Amino acid sequence: MWRYIKWGFRVTVLLAVFLFLHYTLPQHSIVRVTGTFNRLTTVGANSIFYASPDAGTAEGATTRDIRFIETVRANDKVIVFRNEDTGLIWPPYFKYDSSNLQAEAGNLKSDKTTPQWVSVTHYGWRVPFLSIYPNAVAVKAVAGPDVRIIPWVNIVVLSFLLIGLLMIRRMWLQFRERMLDPVAQDVAEAWDGVEDRGEAVAGKARGFWARFSGWLGTFRGKPRR
Repeated sequence: MWRYIKWGFRVTVLLAVFLFLHYTLPQHSIVRVTGTFNRLTTVGANSIFYASPDAGTAEGATTRDIRFIETVRANDKVIVFRNEDTGLIWPPYFKYDSSNLQAEAGNLKSDKTTPQWVSVTHYGWRVPFLSIYPNAVAVKAVAGPDVRIIPWVNIVVLSFLLIGLLMIRRMWLQFRERMLDPVAQDVAEAWDGVEDRGEAVAGKARGFWARFSGWLGTFRGKPRR
């Protein structure tokens, strides 16, 4: 039972870390921009997926004037990005140029007959039923829909995380070897000593009871007068 609990905890932690990194790290989508617009948007229970009220075009705690960028992928599937400043809060993109980004996206609009393919760097998820949109961070024109973008930022961040994880594991193993294992060994030795003393006491008790029983037996064997 305890084994399943430990594995369940480990899987939960790994899943939480994966979702956190997947949401936060930058992604690249090759799309065609079809439109840009501003819309007053009511932000409620999903506010954690939007910018802070004091960043970018945010005007209030519940209703904000948010910029959006409409795009279409090469397979004709649409995806809508929001365009908000991130400010100095998490995630640390330090984005303050949402107005310029909106103008750049508008300048890259194209139709299906003469497409202009664009790489949109963004973070976050698109969840329609929760009105959650990925936040566009940068846009740039590319040669075509088959262009592959190497995620250098993700490679560097994940490499540092892996190195940090290995260092933490090594430090933990050294700490356990130098501090915990000797304590555990001392406890085990002390427990063994307690068991040995307990067995000795039990042996003495058994010997005393045997002698006492033998002494009582001597009375049973004497004849009555």
